[in-house]
Amino acid sequence: MQKDQYGNLLTTSSVKARDAYVRGLDCNLAAAPGAEEAFQEAITEDENFALAHLAIARNRQVEGRGVSGRESYAAAKACAEGLSPREQGHLAIIGSLLEGRSDGIYEKAYAHLQEFPRDVMIAQACLGVFSLIGFGGQPGREAENLALSSMLAPYYGDDWWFLSTHAFSQMEAGQLEPAARSIERSLAINPRNANGSHHRAHLYYEVGETKAGLAYLKDWITDYDPQGVMHCHLSWHIALWALAEGDVKTMWEVADTTIDPKTSTGPALNIVTDMPALLYRAELAGVKVAPERWQAISDYATARFAKPRLGFADVHAALAHAMAGNAEGVATIIEKANGPAEHLVRALAEAFQAFAKQDWQLTTEHLTKAISDHALIGGSRAQRDLIELAMAAALARRGRAEEAKRLLMSRRPQALGTIAQTISN
Repeated sequence: MQKDQYGNLLTTSSVKARDAYVRGLDCNLAAAPGAEEAFQEAITEDENFALAHLAIARNRQVEGRGVSGRESYAAAKACAEGLSPREQGHLAIIGSLLEGRSDGIYEKAYAHLQEFPRDVMIAQACLGVFSLIGFGGQPGREAENLALSSMLAPYYGDDWWFLSTHAFSQMEAGQLEPAARSIERSLAINPRNANGSHHRAHLYYEVGETKAGLAYLKDWITDYDPQGVMHCHLSWHIALWALAEGDVKTMWEVADTTIDPKTSTGPALNIVTDMPALLYRAELAGVKVAPERWQAISDYATARFAKPRLGFADVHAALAHAMAGNAEGVATIIEKANGPAEHLVRALAEAFQAFAKQDWQLTTEHLTKAISDHALIGGSRAQRDLIELAMAAALARRGRAEEAKRLLMSRRPQALGTIAQTISN
């Protein structure tokens, strides 16, 4: 048997298969292109390499191509005989995710990590905002995320992937100085880690360093393959900072070439969340958004997320539908929202519908239901700032500008500049 770069046993006798798998795992963890090709090379060297088959299926799921990974998942299960206990647990947990079964899986994954803390793909599935914890819909998820990464920290040391992931857990829990130390250590080891650059961007956002963040990310992304899974979302950060700087021309250029559903190569989840969020923030900042832009993202949401199933996506889809005047789309989400955060999905969908109708009092009434615990819907603090900004705008348009400013200054002070013009109006 061979071992991966984290010391985990792999059921393959082929050194070449092992090396290709390790290369694929590094690409996957760095959100770099080439992961699937490396995993396929591992299979070419050993067609019975179960975890390589499984990695292809999981990689496709993360990229929003889950259906095309079914054959690889079936191949992984067909090779399951003789796997080590760690690999058997790994297959069962990732397999549940591939099958869309998340109930109770975090508990199983947590137990697995207590026994095999360096099973990195299981740790990856648990940590972050798009994860078992992130989309779990449970109170205190930011604290849980930090608790898990802190538990794992002694087992990973100066591993670049873990340091980056731990930094994100720290900053989402408000530990900005420790997060800065963690992310700088990570990027010093592997500066071309797209997840690391993303987490560095979030730190710039959290401390309000708009100019520095924009300069850093615009430079970093020049050498990042547009096919990379993080390209769309990194571009979203650039577009938001351009908007904050008043550079509307750059904002639209980035939106049209990398975030718009007609041009973006990003996962559907990123497109359906990032594009409405950008358009909405632009509207809040006083930028005119053509109705056809709202219609395009509403159509995309209808096509790709027709059935409400993931609160974070459903909230943004509701926003797109409301702003496009798609009453049926909003009604579907309100009526069929499900999952642990369904009450928040309904409240936010109703709020956005009221906002689109310029019913500012009803907007604030619905937003009040969600503003205290909206972390339950998933997504990062930066992404969920949309809710505070919407509340502030509605208050301002009710003639309560001072209250709107106090809201932002008390909850998210660095976001104030994005909407200052709207509040002053």
